[in-house]
Amino acid sequence: RQGFYAWKDRPASPTAQRQQELLGQIRQVHADSDGSYGSPRIYAELAENQITCCVNTVAKLMRAHGLRAVTARRYVPSTTDSNHDLPVFENVLNRDFSAELPNQKWVCDITYIPTGEGWLYLAAVLDLCSRKIVGWSMHEHLRTELCTEALDMALQNRRPGAGLLHHSDRGAQYASIAYQRQLDLFGITCSMSRVGNCYDNAVMESFWGSLKTEHVYQRQFATREEAKTSIFLWIEGDRKSTR
Repeated sequence: RQGFYAWKDRPASPTAQRQQELLGQIRQVHADSDGSYGSPRIYAELAENQITCCVNTVAKLMRAHGLRAVTARRYVPSTTDSNHDLPVFENVLNRDFSAELPNQKWVCDITYIPTGEGWLYLAAVLDLCSRKIVGWSMHEHLRTELCTEALDMALQNRRPGAGLLHHSDRGAQYASIAYQRQLDLFGITCSMSRVGNCYDNAVMESFWGSLKTEHVYQRQFATREEAKTSIFLWIEGDRKSTR
């Protein structure tokens, strides 16, 4: 009995104290990411803040305390209609996603956001130099103006000079006369992915993955307006961070 009480009242060892402190820091980073970060990204965040630890220790503590990253959902509605008679363009970008300066290469795409009122569609333009969104638009439909409004915002925000390369899929919105007229007006070269090949626009797909995992899948939007406001704040906060 004496030995039991001596053990019970004994203070925690320095190692145990350090693990408790580290667990608190891990919980904080995990919460700040809305539960989207796994052990590699939490370790990287801790290391950036000069907190000494091992990625295996982070993984072990997360596993022991039931902390895990949110995984992306698998069902993705189709937002691309490439079955049309409009002109299409060759893949000039050819998976070269490097850009030394802003306004050299833009990539574009459309994604969906689930709400209690139905789908909300989001079109965005991303600059490959900063990897940030420079133009976006949200509507309850997939008509061409969804994409032209995103392009107009990017053009007004950035005022690009000659030589800009614009890459998208072969969807009817991007191949439309109205959209192509806008590209021609600014002397922008058009590039399009091959049919059914998401890797031709991998950076844009990666951005959608981050948006869905880190933000959209953490919430349930009752209305499209609620989703618009929330996504606006997420995109604009991300975009302004490197201005």
